[in-house]
Amino acid sequence: MEDILSIDPTTLSIGQRHGYLLSAIGPRPIALASTIDAEGNVNLSPYSFFNAFSTNPPILIFSPARRGRDNTTKHSYENVNEIKEVVINIVDHSMVHQMSLSSTEYPKGVNEFVKSGFTQIPSTKVRPPRVGESPVSFECIVKEVVPLGNVGASGNLVISEVIQIHIQKKFLDEQGKLDTTKLDLVGRMGGMWYCRASGSALFEVEKPGAEMGIGVDKLPSHVLASHVLTGNDLGRLGGLSDLPTEEDIIKMKEVHQFADWHGDIRDAEELRDSVHHKAKEMIESGLVKEALTLLHCI
Repeated sequence: MEDILSIDPTTLSIGQRHGYLLSAIGPRPIALASTIDAEGNVNLSPYSFFNAFSTNPPILIFSPARRGRDNTTKHSYENVNEIKEVVINIVDHSMVHQMSLSSTEYPKGVNEFVKSGFTQIPSTKVRPPRVGESPVSFECIVKEVVPLGNVGASGNLVISEVIQIHIQKKFLDEQGKLDTTKLDLVGRMGGMWYCRASGSALFEVEKPGAEMGIGVDKLPSHVLASHVLTGNDLGRLGGLSDLPTEEDIIKMKEVHQFADWHGDIRDAEELRDSVHHKAKEMIESGLVKEALTLLHCI
């Protein structure tokens, strides 16, 4: 396809490859990882190659990659190989600039807690301290460190099991659950870009129920070919568990005075587009079942 750029990653420089990967795969959560070496030197550094990978046991993985410019390793990687413990501190918007400062490549032995101004709080089950400003901190033991290569920019998976969780109570709701709307988390994008998970940036998507959805393939052909309805609209329609009945369609035609509406429209294409626009309004208002019924009226 002429409008698609297809690339073999082996033809790219490390910088180009890095740019495409990090710009396309985001937002990425940030692990502000605190570690300690055998001499007791504390290190604090952020990593956006990070996520949760298991609940039972609770496993978090982050990846301190080798430096692309000279193939050297980072202090976090060296530390978890010496002392197999780490605290993964979650980053919210109120601490994002301090977090960024902690990524500075200070010499070994320099405490990034001090340089970035974070509060160093003793952990309860591991030796590395936790970040007092973090909304949630996970004390972990390092189960395994898996090198993904031995050249510049190769990752190292630090597989960590959570053994203690610390949560600032102000981020909990009345049921004692973490409140996404209060957390104000940030995510890493490409280049110098970040995003903020708060306000209008947050939205909910209802998960499919116990009953299977009809699927997009069961929608009328004119719906699948629509230039009004989006893929998201089709996904919501396909998530419904039942197609409308003939009785539902007859009632919908009566409610919308469909015969008069049909007579006012000059051709089939104009009728179709008008119905699609109306159905889209209904979907956006949460009337998905009604929208599907209306779409079956033509």
